[in-house]
This record gives sequence, C-alpha cells and structure tokens, in this order.
Amino acid sequence: MINADEIAGIIKQRIATYATGTNEAEIGTVIEVGDNIARIYGLDNAQSSELVEFPNALNGIVLNLEEDSVGVAIMGPDTDIKEGDKVRRTGRIASVPVGEAVLGRVVNPLGQPIDGKGPIASNEFRTIENTAPTVIERQSVKQPLQTGIRAIDALIPIGKGQRELIIGDRGTGKTAIAIDTIINQKGQNVICIYVAIGQKNSTVASLQQTLEKHGAMEYTTIVAVSAAEPASLKWIAPFAGCAMAEYFMYQGKDVLVIYDDLTRHAQAYREVSLLLRRPPGREAYPGDIFFMHSRLLERSAKLSDEKGAGSITALPIIETQAGDVSAYIPTNVISITDGQIYLQNGLFFQGIRPAVDVGISVSRVGSSAQTKAMKAVAGRLKLDLAQYRELAAFAKLASDLDKATQQQLNRGDKMTQVLVQPQLAPQPLEDQVPVIFAATRGYLDTIPTNRVGEWVQRFGAFLHEKYAAVPDTIRQTGALSADVEKQLIEAIEDFNKGF
Repeated sequence: MINADEIAGIIKQRIATYATGTNEAEIGTVIEVGDNIARIYGLDNAQSSELVEFPNALNGIVLNLEEDSVGVAIMGPDTDIKEGDKVRRTGRIASVPVGEAVLGRVVNPLGQPIDGKGPIASNEFRTIENTAPTVIERQSVKQPLQTGIRAIDALIPIGKGQRELIIGDRGTGKTAIAIDTIINQKGQNVICIYVAIGQKNSTVASLQQTLEKHGAMEYTTIVAVSAAEPASLKWIAPFAGCAMAEYFMYQGKDVLVIYDDLTRHAQAYREVSLLLRRPPGREAYPGDIFFMHSRLLERSAKLSDEKGAGSITALPIIETQAGDVSAYIPTNVISITDGQIYLQNGLFFQGIRPAVDVGISVSRVGSSAQTKAMKAVAGRLKLDLAQYRELAAFAKLASDLDKATQQQLNRGDKMTQVLVQPQLAPQPLEDQVPVIFAATRGYLDTIPTNRVGEWVQRFGAFLHEKYAAVPDTIRQTGALSADVEKQLIEAIEDFNKGF
C-alpha cells in the first residue's frame, strides 16, 4: 500500500527535474525551383556547403548565400519539389562515409551504394571540402608509383603524391591507362579511388567487372555519377572521392585517385553556376573555375613523416577537342598539375598503344621518383628516342641515307615498338627493366620490327624460367648491379639464339 506522502514526494521530484525540451529547427520556404536549383527564403543562418532537407527526403547543398534567400543545388530529381515546400536545415556540412567499408564498393557522390550490395556500414564521415596540407606538412615526391606501362614508368615517371594529368582526344585510351595503373597496384599497398563523372552506367559496370576479374576491386572504390544525373551531383563527385582518399592518407597510407574526367566536371560546374546567376567569364565558365580545380588537386600530397607520410597521387583526365591543348580548361589544369601524359590520335591509329607522345609528355618530378634500375636504362632510352624523332622528320625528305642514320632509325623503330603494350597487361618493374635494357643496348636491332612485341612477351617468360635470379634481384634491390647486368646480357644472347 503506497501512502499519500510517497506519491506527493514522487510528484515533487518529477516537477523539480522537469525540463522543457524545445525542438528547434530552422525551416525555410521554397520560392523558386527548376533545373535542380531551388531558391529558399528564411534560412538566414545557413552556412555555405551545408546540407538542407526537402520534404521527400532529398538533400540539397547550399551554394549561394544572398541577402534575402539562399541558392541550393538539389542532389536528385527536382520533379517532386514545388513552390511553398518547407525546407529544413540539417546543420551538417556536406560529407561522405569514409574508411575500409567503402572499399570494393560503387557509390554515388553522396556516398550511397549503387552496386546493390546493401548499405555501407561506416560510422565515420568526412566533409567533402577540406583544406589542403600546408607547405610544412608536405615532403618532396621521391617514391615511384608504378603504372606497369613501360612508356610511362621509363619516360614519364609518376611518384607518390604527384598530380599527373592524362590529356588527349576522345577515344585515345586515357581511361585505359588509368585502369592499367589501378590493376598494377595489386599487392603494392596502394588504395585506389576512381571517380567516373558523367559516364554511361554501362561503362561503369564493365569497368567494375574488369577490376573484379583482375582482383583489383578489393582495394578500389568507384564513385560514379551518370550522364543523366543532375549537374550538382557531377560537381561534388571529385570532392567526395578526394575526401575518401584523404581519410586513408592521414592514416599514413598511399592512395591513387583518378578523376575521369575534369572536362565534364567543369561543364557541370558551369551549368550550376549559370543557373545560380553567377557572372560568366571566358567560354562562359564562372570566374572561380580555376580555383575549384586547384583546391581539388592541391589536396593531393606526400605528407611529411611527422604527419604519417601518407600520400594521395592524383591522375586527373582531360578530354581535348581536336588536340587543342590551349583551350581554357586544359591550360588551367596543365598549370596546376606536375606534368602531363599527352595521348595522340595519330599514334593511336598507327597502332602505337598506349598512344603516349613521349616528345610532348613530361613529368615535372622527373627521375627523382624512379628506382636506380629504371634510371640506369631510361636515360639512354630518352636520348635515343629524341634523336630518332629528329631524324625521322628529316628521313621523310631524304632519299639516300648513310649507314649510321639508317642504323639509328632502325633502332628507333624497335624502341617505339618496345613501348607498345597491350591493354590490361601491366608489367612489374623487374620485367620492364630487362626489356628496355635489351632495346637500348641494340640486342633488338636484328629482330624484325613486326616481331618485337612477340620477342618482348616470350623473353619475359624465358627470363623467369631460366634466369629467375635476374628479375628477383632487380625487384629486391631496385638496382642494376654489374653482376646482374652480366647475367642479363648472357640471358638475352642465350634467348636470341633460339628466337
């Protein structure tokens, strides 16, 4: 039996501890909507890049902060949103899930899975816009990031923390280089993030299958936004991919990010900006287009040892029109990156694939990101190819050439063929060095040009079978010692007898 005093005591205690919780949410009203852009009245305290929520659970990102309204980019179809709808502030700056949970997945720019493999179990988020590491927090690029492509690893070396632009016309094999590079990172402790901007869903699906077939999907995340989706989603895609990469970089890991491609990204940003009534500049791009790409690419870095020595290597891709490298976006991105791999239509149709124009392509990090073994053979290759290009231009005009010139042209032809490589067959360093060594030392001069590809393939297998110590030593030491060189010459001569 409870007596009255006890009841009174309980009531008094409840009254004393009663707290009125007011549920405060800032609500605005849609005053205009169209083309995936909404103007909202009443969100006076909204922050730039903040997420707001529309009635049908769609999100938007605040872009324009005007005197009496805010301009919001809608992250999805705007068909269900109408004038007068209520919009709620979330107080959250646009962010994406990060961590191990996103590896092996295909996600959209908001970090939501689109591969049908269920939700992503990540409890860590990272804002898509972050400040780049400062000068003090970085160190110089000095470790190689092997692409597995002979033409690039020997002549245009890429280092961890570098930003190397892949530029060329449509259909010259830009994406192919990026995919080969991802496949070549297997077992190298490099995490890969591939951002597909405005590509067909079928293209992304076949890319995912290719990576799965080569066992590369387990360390890769694909951030995909199709051509049919709103421009606002295409605009945030590379920033979302970069945020996922930064999480790993600050944990001391090495990451490779591919932005495919920044031309479409710039076009999407131009569309969003014009719809928000921002003033247009050159080629109708907004004035801050350079700033947008520079703040994205500047986030790639090799961190200092105090910061954990992680790195993000970026391979942005730019599509040119009829080889015009001097258009607005190509020149912008060329000036931000540390070099470019230039792919040429003419070479592609001659069957020289990857169609890398080694004359114009450049890596501003240079040989500081190469192993000793590759440095030893690549220097000679560069020189020979440069002389060959010069002579080839004259040889077209001359009818009779002296023996030395013919000899040099012949060797140049062989070297050009040595740099031809089939797609989806990246080669480790220890297989590249012997092949380039053989070419530069003239051991291929007697091989018919049309059989050089066959020679390269069969020699690789022969070396691993009969002289396995040579590639093993190169892999372990990263150098080409006098002993290894002697064994290598012996192996080449032995192989050429039976070829």
